Amino acid sequence: MAEAQTNAGNGTQIPVTVLTGYLGAGKTTLLNRILSENHGKRYAVIVNEFGEIGIDNDLIVESDEEIYEMNNGCICCTVRGDLIRTVEGLMRRPGRFDAILVETTGLADPVPVAQTFFMDDDVRAKTRLDAVVALVDAKHLPLRLKDSREAEDQIAFADVIVLNKTDLVTPEELAKVEGLIRAINPTAKIHKTSRSAVDLSAVLDRGAFDLKRALETDPHFLDADDEHDHDHHDHDHHHASDIHDVTVNSISLRAGEMDPKKFFPWIEKITQAEGPNILRLKGIIALKGDDERYVVQGVHMIIEGDHQRPWKDGEKRESRLVFIGRNLDAERLKRTFEACQA
Repeated sequence: MAEAQTNAGNGTQIPVTVLTGYLGAGKTTLLNRILSENHGKRYAVIVNEFGEIGIDNDLIVESDEEIYEMNNGCICCTVRGDLIRTVEGLMRRPGRFDAILVETTGLADPVPVAQTFFMDDDVRAKTRLDAVVALVDAKHLPLRLKDSREAEDQIAFADVIVLNKTDLVTPEELAKVEGLIRAINPTAKIHKTSRSAVDLSAVLDRGAFDLKRALETDPHFLDADDEHDHDHHDHDHHHASDIHDVTVNSISLRAGEMDPKKFFPWIEKITQAEGPNILRLKGIIALKGDDERYVVQGVHMIIEGDHQRPWKDGEKRESRLVFIGRNLDAERLKRTFEACQA
């Protein structure tokens, strides 16, 4: 898949960003910026309802009932029926897009949307899932987590988190909210903002879903439980349980070289058995007798793996795997993962 990582303009896959976040978290503000700012890119924004966004008529160049064209070159369209059909329709339009952004409604589970781009072969030929971005309201997150399983899933599933409305909380409250987010998802990149004023390049075309690319830009991407981080991590859990009982947790596993004959059947079995409880899994595996790092990632029961690059001289050949999910048995995962060692 390496050739698909160049930019979208040259006929390869167009990056797709899935945007989640509760009503009131600032999604509309962010979408309006994309549709109106002079950023010089052509973005296609897919929303559930135009009305929710309230597009400024002065910015519209042309519209039919399904598509609005903006004077900054972007377009906005609604999901009519099926997301795949909407995306295929976009791909047939003249002129290429730099990226596509799909907004899910406040309550929607981002997983099926992401799975569409992660799995559907026709869609994958033309697009690639670039990142799942969750917008989080710093002031209301603790309450949201108390009363909503979706808010927790959105954070757990995200590659990038925009922690918005930071101007409305004290530094202590902000630290507490960050602790909550980290307890649920240790690997996502967090951007702190107010009024959704995040740099668009921090959100679009990040390559954050693509594990190989994420590891190139941030080699420590999976080091969630490094020594210096360990107290910090337990501390986060402590924080989180202060506020509510976090049911989503992350489990970081570490071991030596794996016996491929044991590891592959094991991961297959775990994902089949625990699939509904696994939101994401990501790992770098050292396979016995293999000179290359093997990266795996999954969404629920769907898992894929690929060689990334050769192990470098002096690099520690170890296997690391991070599970983010609900009610996962950490002890059992650790024990059975370690049993796959060569």
